[in-house]
Amino acid sequence: MKLLHSPTSPYVRKVRVVALEKGLSSRIELVPANPWPDPTVVAAANPLGRVPVLLLEDGTPIYDSPVICEYLDSLVPARPLIPYDGIGRWLVLRRQALADGILDAAVAMVLESRRPAPEQSASSQARAEAAIRRSVAALGSELAPVGDTFDLGQISIAVALGYLEFRLGHLELGTAEPRVADFWASARLRPSFLATQPG
Repeated sequence: MKLLHSPTSPYVRKVRVVALEKGLSSRIELVPANPWPDPTVVAAANPLGRVPVLLLEDGTPIYDSPVICEYLDSLVPARPLIPYDGIGRWLVLRRQALADGILDAAVAMVLESRRPAPEQSASSQARAEAAIRRSVAALGSELAPVGDTFDLGQISIAVALGYLEFRLGHLELGTAEPRVADFWASARLRPSFLATQPG
């Protein structure tokens, strides 16, 4: 399998963490494919022009990160990162959705800040920051301690917190809630996170 990736993409990091947690990283070749500023490098595999894209052995592309993560999880049924059924499954997927929403807002803030100053929208930045702060506050009731099991919801949250620290650390968005800060302090030390730190 091949993973079209950009090394600083948090969505790529989530996939790479899942691959490491499932013991699949040796089966995945990392192929650089930075979609910025020109998305055509990945558009042949993903019409959205975004990474990550997982290319299967027969060339079939799978995108984007939630689908790739579920696919990788299915390859190694032991110790699933997404429960197969019951309320536990939906809670894990809800945590992933919340974390991905944090990432969407954070990426929007980063991209907006890169526009020429006269074209930047203060109201868009404020709206995204408010959404992140609300969501991080909500994480306090969503978190389970990091232990032997590390599910996709926890992985997604940890990736989101890592991205906030990496790109928007000056705003201290991920440390507003003590339980969230404690969770990140523990999750960031997992081998899968240490191995995937953005450059």
